Amino acid sequence: MKDDILYMRAAIEQAKAAMACSEVPVGAVIVRHGEIIAAAFNTRETEKNALYHAEIKAIDQACRRLGGWRLPGCELYVTLEPCPMCAGAIVNSRIERVVFGAYDYKAGAFGSLFDINSFKLNHKPEIEGGLLADECGELLSSFFRERRGK
Repeated sequence: MKDDILYMRAAIEQAKAAMACSEVPVGAVIVRHGEIIAAAFNTRETEKNALYHAEIKAIDQACRRLGGWRLPGCELYVTLEPCPMCAGAIVNSRIERVVFGAYDYKAGAFGSLFDINSFKLNHKPEIEGGLLADECGELLSSFFRERRGK
């Protein structure tokens, strides 16, 4: 649990970097054998690409670093419950464990809207939701409050 908090805090730092770029503040890190091997945040607006969610970018970095599309022994820490697109990428890359912060009741694919692990897929990552959920959720809430204020 102590390490989980450390890695989630690293994901939160990525989310803050996203917010500094006027992006939705979602951050992700991928850890393997106690080392952060990838770190990313949303860049959909700045890079004008619907695929550039934090999880997708982190998975891409980790695949490049490890030299393959499978990510054995890897854990993903992300500040918001992954959406269906990201959940599919997580399953396909064989990430072993996902720890997320805030639940996403509009698009969460690991229990909130639906649970991708309930389908007969060839891989089911271990899921832990709600770690530092208040802090992760407040980043999102403050971002959208500020946006509505403008």
